[in-house]
Amino acid sequence: MTTTQPPSHAARAHSFNAAAAQYAANRPSYPPALLDTVEELAGRPLSGARVVDVGAGTGIATALLHARGAEVLAVEPGEGMAAEFRRVLPHIPIVRGNGNALPVADAHADLLTYAQAWHWTDPARSVPEALRVLRPGGALALWWNRDALDIAWIAEAADRTGRFFGVDIAAEKRKAGDRPERADPSGRLRFTRREVRWSRRIPIDTHLANIGSHSAFLVSPKERRRAFLEEERGHLLKVFPDGIVEETYDVLLLVATKP
Repeated sequence: MTTTQPPSHAARAHSFNAAAAQYAANRPSYPPALLDTVEELAGRPLSGARVVDVGAGTGIATALLHARGAEVLAVEPGEGMAAEFRRVLPHIPIVRGNGNALPVADAHADLLTYAQAWHWTDPARSVPEALRVLRPGGALALWWNRDALDIAWIAEAADRTGRFFGVDIAAEKRKAGDRPERADPSGRLRFTRREVRWSRRIPIDTHLANIGSHSAFLVSPKERRRAFLEEERGHLLKVFPDGIVEETYDVLLLVATKP
């Protein structure tokens, strides 16, 4: 089996900037039920809430929060991602920064959100920053779209991806935040955990572009990446001969309220 050296955390974090348009066009969004659950656990509606969306990327989650009537400030460290955000959502304010040192005033936010982004922070710094920026009674909401590995074709695809990188995909996903204490090792935050299942039907090219927009692929050698995705196309056409893939996700949601 051929394996690659694991790319550095910094290289993976920066890799999105050169692929921002691909990310925006192909990454999955989130279902309405997720935002309903955020409202339930935060104890207030999004409408009229002052929200800071950190690691906003190209604005996938930001746009949904804004559509719910929230007053959103986006925070994004990457130049390329921020540029794509401004192109797509020119009416929503965005500032450069990251969760370890938020460019936001004390007690500013009713809700602080991280969509697919908390794992890029250092909780030793991002937890105190979240508590500083949140008003009393405000909430921190973290969520991740995760492949539904109980579905056979998705588990098989994950195994192929794991062999490509020489990792156990299922184990890696568990490490990424299955248990609330992983999000805050200090134990200062009391997270409530929920999962929301949803799916989308998309052309196979969109599915492959979505796969290719993940950081581990973006930092892989181009020819090796291209060969894997073409081989993956063949596997998928056996399952979806009409070329329309049904991706199924379990959104992991963690919400904690500031005392």
